[in-house]
This record gives sequence, C-alpha cells and structure tokens, in this order.
Amino acid sequence: MPALLHLYRRLERLPFGRWLFSRAVCFKAPYFGSIHPTIVALENGRCEARIPHRRGMQNHIGSVHAIALCNLAELCAGVMTDASLPDGMRWIPKGMSVQYLKKAMGPQTGVAQPQIPIVAASVGYELPVRVDVHDASGAPTFRAEVTMWLSPIRQAPSPSPTTGA
Repeated sequence: MPALLHLYRRLERLPFGRWLFSRAVCFKAPYFGSIHPTIVALENGRCEARIPHRRGMQNHIGSVHAIALCNLAELCAGVMTDASLPDGMRWIPKGMSVQYLKKAMGPQTGVAQPQIPIVAASVGYELPVRVDVHDASGAPTFRAEVTMWLSPIRQAPSPSPTTGA
C-alpha cells in the first residue's frame, strides 16, 4: 500500500484525522493551503476533497475563483495518483484542460478518478485523471482533465565490485 494511503487510513479514524491529514498534504505542498482543502475520502483510484467558499478565494463577481477550482482539481488528481501509485513509480502533473460549467457558489467538492488503470511500467506514460467538481446541492460547476506523467524511479547505479567505487 502506498505510504500516503496508509497514512490517510491511520489518521481518518482519529477525531480531526481528515483535517490533520489535509494539513500534512498542505505542509508538503504549501500552495494547496491557499484553498483550505479537506480530503474527505481517499482510496486506490479515487480522491474526494472539499474547499470552503471564502472571501480570499472569490473573483470579482463573488463566486469561487477559477484558479481556486484548478487548484482543487490538481490537488485531487495528485493525491489520488500518489495514493494509487505502484512501487517504483513516480508522477508529476503534465497538463490540465478545464471546463467551467456553472458559477461556483458555496463550498465545492472535487472527485478525481483515473481514466485508465494505473500500472507499473518500465517506461513513462500519460495518465489522464478526470476531476468533477460540484457545489453543495450536487450541481456540477467545473470539470478538469489533469494529465499526469508516470515514470519509473531511476535507480542509482551500483558501485562496481572491481573498481571499488
């Protein structure tokens, strides 16, 4: 089990465990803290996170800013990918396409799921991750496809037994 998923499962049982896990994610990647996320569900192949509607995340018309929604999408996609990653693999976001479906008012919830199976591979590959965002009533407000680049972790060469290096 990936370390991130293991940590989530340990913390989610505790009072304020999901909040604590979310703060740990924001400590590792501080920019995500700007949207005050809470990871509400995490499993292999799925991440669900919620953000509040705060004045500091509003645009000029009072709805949740487009970039806050993009940030939520990248957070969900990244946490899901990390929690689902096979041993010996790593990831990095490669691109994102977005659709704004409706004015985003109130708290927003994002759900990320991969569009193809996440597998170990000897060469890098693109993983499309769909993130659907909805408001408190369940109405869709935003959709993103985040393209992740998955690749094997390069191992440092072993010292040569003949040279002693």
